[in-house]
Amino acid sequence: EARADLHFLPVDPFLVPFANHGTSLAEYPGQLLEGEELITAIAGPGAEVDLAGLYAGGTIVNGNRNSLGQDHWFANESFFVDYSLYDGERAVKSTYAAFHWNQKSFNESVQSAQRQLLLLNRPRKKIQPGKYKVYLAPAALSEISQVFDMGALSYREYKNGACAFKKLMEKQRTLSPLLSISENFKLGLTPRFNSLGELAAEHLPLVTEGVLQQLLVNSRSAKEYGVPGNFASSLWESPRALDIAPGTLSKSEILKQLGTGLYLSNLHYLNWSDLQNARVTGMTRYACMWVENGEIVAPIEDMRFDVSMLDVWGEDLLAVTDFTEVDPSVGTYYERALGGKKLPGMLVKNFSFTL
Repeated sequence: EARADLHFLPVDPFLVPFANHGTSLAEYPGQLLEGEELITAIAGPGAEVDLAGLYAGGTIVNGNRNSLGQDHWFANESFFVDYSLYDGERAVKSTYAAFHWNQKSFNESVQSAQRQLLLLNRPRKKIQPGKYKVYLAPAALSEISQVFDMGALSYREYKNGACAFKKLMEKQRTLSPLLSISENFKLGLTPRFNSLGELAAEHLPLVTEGVLQQLLVNSRSAKEYGVPGNFASSLWESPRALDIAPGTLSKSEILKQLGTGLYLSNLHYLNWSDLQNARVTGMTRYACMWVENGEIVAPIEDMRFDVSMLDVWGEDLLAVTDFTEVDPSVGTYYERALGGKKLPGMLVKNFSFTL
């Protein structure tokens, strides 16, 4: 019946047919805890607090074969603990993820969340709308980097007039030399091959020291627009293994360099407010703090921000941390999601809050 229906369908001139894209094998073994040992490892540091969350761990596999001889295989043995600490209606959210369980690292994660939870007991401060100096923690930066999932680096969206980084592509703007962005499949978070079995480069520079190097181009876009492709996702031209390079700002210097401003631990509800100028709007979330003279003073009431990423990652970017954190994909609908991001923190001026 399906073959009979083909006669009623128009010809698709940009269809990318199956091909043999070779063979690949990538495996990332880990060291995970199991059973009682795992329960003890998580429950121990959380014994004195109200901790709730989700643990998922084990081997994730992904393969791609076709009748022309193509054969790709990917596997990683990883885990994540996506958890929150509660004190009444107040909560602090954190994630610990890796290929190898490190008890010291998990303990430090919980202790850091506990310190933030204690700060939430202070009276909340209402901040007036305006522009502030802010520190974006890696988790907050992860939310902001969702702009890449909304076409900011897609060649197809650029041709359709819906690419937020159009001005970068057309050399009207550059970003800060402190900013370098790439796809890095060496992180082991997701396969190099896409659904067609095409192998992307292990490391693909997208922005280098503020200069856009290339957009993501899948084979369909390459065929339609007559440009070289880079084997981006065959569905969405968005990063699958985002890696933002670290800088020089040490963890011990963050509050000192922030001085007076806002420490943003987490953000949510992000969306475009002005796509053509790369403006995004969103809300603060969880443990966001008011800082004065390098000291945390009080948690803040929820606020709405509205900023252009051309400014945040351009002339307003003051510093990038010398450490990074992996923010894994923690989706578990039907299956554990592959993917994630490796991100630093950032110090930014003139961050605009509207409500």
